[in-house]
Amino acid sequence: MDTVLFGDNQFFAINHLSEERARAQAMRFRDLDAVIRVLDDAYDLGVRTFMCTTHARIGDVCDHMRANPGRYQGFKIHPCMPYAHKYANAVTDLGAVEALKKFLPGSMLGTLARGGMALATRDFVAIMKLLVDAEMKMFRGIDTPVIFLQNVITDLLLGLRMNEFFSAFADYVRKEYKAEPGFISMNMPKLLDVLEGCGVQNPIICSSINKLGFRMGGGRELYEKTIAERSFRPIAMQVLAAGAIPPREAIEYIGGLKNVHSVLFGASGKAHISQTAELIRELITPG
Repeated sequence: MDTVLFGDNQFFAINHLSEERARAQAMRFRDLDAVIRVLDDAYDLGVRTFMCTTHARIGDVCDHMRANPGRYQGFKIHPCMPYAHKYANAVTDLGAVEALKKFLPGSMLGTLARGGMALATRDFVAIMKLLVDAEMKMFRGIDTPVIFLQNVITDLLLGLRMNEFFSAFADYVRKEYKAEPGFISMNMPKLLDVLEGCGVQNPIICSSINKLGFRMGGGRELYEKTIAERSFRPIAMQVLAAGAIPPREAIEYIGGLKNVHSVLFGASGKAHISQTAELIRELITPG
């Protein structure tokens, strides 16, 4: 796992501090070229891992990278799925069954047969496998060593106590994609309990970790205790607490946790990418 992970929130109008800034970013990144310029800046500054949703526009990014393999040697993508808005919009427009048909992979007859059987038997694990395959199509030929389950699904499944889903997801991405399973959650301690309980050992968990306890389900003290005492691979995100903590102070806190070796951040300018990446390299011990 790399120490510096670059995220994609800035490309898709997600800003936890300012809606106005989010709208400005949406305007700026309407064109693929603007997205590619920022990714190129990150690459040129030594960042080699891009952690992103499966937003439809990421498919265009992947097409660009496949067309320019020499430019992106050693570059990895960590897909985070599903991109919930894509499915929500499809369900609204098409209905649940037609939305599933739209995204299922493979030949039409095979897809309909497998999807129909899954729906008829309410086999959510079978549906999960089909949708993972559908989401992964855009990453064909690209190095994807870790595949993440997005927090909107992870935390919903936690609430529903559908624990077997986590082990099924982990087994499937290991077997079919030779990748490590990763999980994003706003309640890392609870998720770790569940993952260990269903046999997912030393898991990769990406969660908010910051000195203000921002978006940390269970609170900062429980996070610190969990990180210090238990065996898993944490990735810290939202380390600035939506801009409430100065960068050096924020990353110094993460570095003091010892067992956190990776930080995920997003930025839209070369200077900001450089500053944050250098702070992470200075203050975080590689795993």
